Amino acid sequence: MSETPLDYADLFEAAPCGYVLADKEGRITRANATFAQWVGWTPQELQGRRFADLLPIAVRIFYESHVTPMLHVQGSVSEIALDILHAQGHKLPMLVNGTALRDDRGQVASLRFAVFTASQRRNYEQTLLHSRNEAQASVLSERAESELREQFIAVLGHDLRNPLASIAGGARMLLKEQLSERGSMILRLIDGSVVRAVGLIDNVLDFARGRLGGGITLTRDDREPLELVLRQVIAELQTIAPSHQIEAAFSITEAVDCDRVRMGQLLSNLLGNALTHGAKDQPVRVSAEASGGHLVIAVANGGEPISPAALERLFQPFFRGDGHSRHEGLGLGLHIASEIARAHGGTLTVASDPTETCFTFTMPLARTAQA
Repeated sequence: MSETPLDYADLFEAAPCGYVLADKEGRITRANATFAQWVGWTPQELQGRRFADLLPIAVRIFYESHVTPMLHVQGSVSEIALDILHAQGHKLPMLVNGTALRDDRGQVASLRFAVFTASQRRNYEQTLLHSRNEAQASVLSERAESELREQFIAVLGHDLRNPLASIAGGARMLLKEQLSERGSMILRLIDGSVVRAVGLIDNVLDFARGRLGGGITLTRDDREPLELVLRQVIAELQTIAPSHQIEAAFSITEAVDCDRVRMGQLLSNLLGNALTHGAKDQPVRVSAEASGGHLVIAVANGGEPISPAALERLFQPFFRGDGHSRHEGLGLGLHIASEIARAHGGTLTVASDPTETCFTFTMPLARTAQA
């Protein structure tokens, strides 16, 4: 059985404060039970009495000489301290808010009074003060959390990248020395590990920003060619897997308004995934085409197809599929790639069968409202 919402009459009677309705002359037409209980009269006994008759003589003079004219001229009075007489003769200190209700001609038709005890008013003020303090504390807490988030991301990026920069610098210095074939091979492995670690750091930072409220940020323009960035990514990842063939085909004949660094990160994640999970004896194919109002980047590899169950979760963070080694990454690469695609107003899809697995990124060359 559903509950029936309280109507106006129910609210009038159930209110914790006193409510009194009067005609334009101040004669009470209705009083709620709360007010009646306070003053020691029944609601029926109060009907017909003038509101001023419930006041001591001195207070009545103030009411009729100041409050009544203010109601008729200004239309309302707020927080007027009045003593109201109990039926047994003692005084009750009250705070009264009054409102004059007017008819279609602008004349006062009736009066409405809301009456509070002094303790109710103090509780109300304390509640407001508590609410204000809570609101201020919440704002300060959110501000502190925002600053801590930015500091965390900045420190994380700085402290993780600095050792890698030192390793990369040392490797470049060693390349100038006369090295054996084995030494050169080790340097190539070091260089590939640095490239891979930088990519992992970028993914972790982007994931942290997304979860902590920053999201994927873009710096878009169409002034520089995109193909150079894509070729550089392929060259870097080829150092990680020198024995794995990578075939590239580009046809970018139109300017692409995008964040080129993010586009390189997207390709790096897709290509790294293909080199890791694709068949080692089949080439990985990378293509990029900008025509017909769209940019399409595709990365395809041979090997075992992705299972339908894995396809459903492929772009979720930290998902690496069944049986994958813990050394194959954090499971953030495809998630970040999909977020970069979405930030550009594009899509990232995957199709997988026994012939090949192909990831396809598509975005409009013109900016969309979403992007």
